[in-house]
Amino acid sequence: MKAVLTIAASDPSGGAGIQADLRAITAHGLYGMAVPTALTVQNTLGVTGVLILEPEFLVRQLEAVLSDIRPDAVKIGAMPGADHARATAELLRKYEIENVVFDPVLASTSGAALGTVEAVELLAPCVSLLTPNLPEAAKLLGRDPAELAAPDDIESAAGELVKRFRTAVLLKGGHRADGSFDDYFLPAEGEGVWLPTRVAPPCGNHGTGCLLSSSIACGLASGLPMLESIRRAKERLSDALARGLSLGHGNSPVDFR
Repeated sequence: MKAVLTIAASDPSGGAGIQADLRAITAHGLYGMAVPTALTVQNTLGVTGVLILEPEFLVRQLEAVLSDIRPDAVKIGAMPGADHARATAELLRKYEIENVVFDPVLASTSGAALGTVEAVELLAPCVSLLTPNLPEAAKLLGRDPAELAAPDDIESAAGELVKRFRTAVLLKGGHRADGSFDDYFLPAEGEGVWLPTRVAPPCGNHGTGCLLSSSIACGLASGLPMLESIRRAKERLSDALARGLSLGHGNSPVDFR
């Protein structure tokens, strides 16, 4: 059985973080493993507290997993600081792990800080695909999010990210103001492609970035090319959003199965 490891924060309400990742991995029929980087006080209404785990404890968790069950792909989410990122990168190199998808969660939807630009810089050499949304891309590039609105702006930003971090980029369009939610994929080498997003009125979209990135990792773990992994992950997420799920008093999680 193929195995996928998620390295991310914990969401006790199950909508995002390692809990969402494990739901996606299981739905794909793969074996899921999880190493938390932080614990959050979180529900559908938002994040109200974050407890960051010590880098040494993160290393012990990763060593325990990587030395025993080699993952066929890794999904990285919230990486709280430089020391955590540096240690993670060292272990990914030590065990020669491939197929690493990094969803750079720089902040939760409710605004809680969960990552840093420096952490992205330190991990980038080990990453196969970076999947920022538009606000995250703007922060990584030191720009105003309002500058990433038109398709040409998004293509240009993706090019800057590829050049800076030397990895493929999926720039997610969910925060566009023009009503379009299409994503733009730019490989580390080659031409970019726009990927249409089938939008349905969901009850909620809590954890969509986690579900998408971990689903892409599942595709890579199964031997699919990157672009095909992205296409299939997007389609499956669209199906989940279309089903709708009403849980909690805020932004409901997604019915991913």
